[in-house]
Amino acid sequence: MSHATSGVTVRSNRDNDDSWERQMAADILGYAGKRVVVMGCFSGTGEACARQLVALGAEVHGADIRPSPVAGLASFTQVDLKDAASIEAGVAGIGGEIDALFNISGLPQTFPGEDVVTVNFLGIRHWTHAWLPRIRAGGAIVTVSSLGGMNYLARQPLLAEFMGNADIAAGRAWYLANAATAGDPYTLSKEAVNTWTQQSAPALMARNIRINCTMPSPIDTPMLDDFRKVAGDAVLGAFAKAKGRFSTPEEQALPLILLNSDAASFVSGVCLAVDAGLSGGLATGALNMQQMLAEAAAG
Repeated sequence: MSHATSGVTVRSNRDNDDSWERQMAADILGYAGKRVVVMGCFSGTGEACARQLVALGAEVHGADIRPSPVAGLASFTQVDLKDAASIEAGVAGIGGEIDALFNISGLPQTFPGEDVVTVNFLGIRHWTHAWLPRIRAGGAIVTVSSLGGMNYLARQPLLAEFMGNADIAAGRAWYLANAATAGDPYTLSKEAVNTWTQQSAPALMARNIRINCTMPSPIDTPMLDDFRKVAGDAVLGAFAKAKGRFSTPEEQALPLILLNSDAASFVSGVCLAVDAGLSGGLATGALNMQQMLAEAAAG
């Protein structure tokens, strides 16, 4: 490809390599040979993500509170996201520089509220900050949030107060003192993830590091039973209405892989709904939540 400027023909670098298009087609995601870390690879979306990254040729280092069944990991490190010392030891144990960080661990509301906000946000933030000096230029971070956090822009004053607690202990203490005002801990934690993602993007881009998150609708994993205990079948059924079924772990893992890939090199600060059009339908009135709840309750 070329173009003329002031009578001079300027040729792009692509013309110097006739195989550029073939190379991009063969490895458009660009994971071959890259060093990545997956937090939360014991089961569900995290397990599916780690398996696919191994298949794509990445050097995959897994971390979780329980051992991962994924074959082909370069290493596995046990990390408790409720414990700052465990987090820091985990980062040091894996060591070295990385190209991409996948934050996929999470807890539902069936756990104590202070643990939910810690694992889903406070611990993930501490873990990510511990990795930042080791993330190479051109690297990327992606975190799993939730549709449960989609109202984050309406709660910025409360979220600023919660997120202003710089460490895990202070954040847990704040939640315990403000639980009644903060509301559902899962919702609070995911709203914080969305806010943190977008707030962090400009400063990280100055270092050529991208950060994004996804907001899944309910996923068909063992954790779905925990959400069923809290929300009930009618609510879960309504959230499955757009597609007519729940998402699979693989359907959530692949967008995470895309966001951290070379194919998304100009994407940062995005909270991507991965919900088969549910949130878009609700936002524009194409779907009606009250009607969907009534239909789901009626079976």
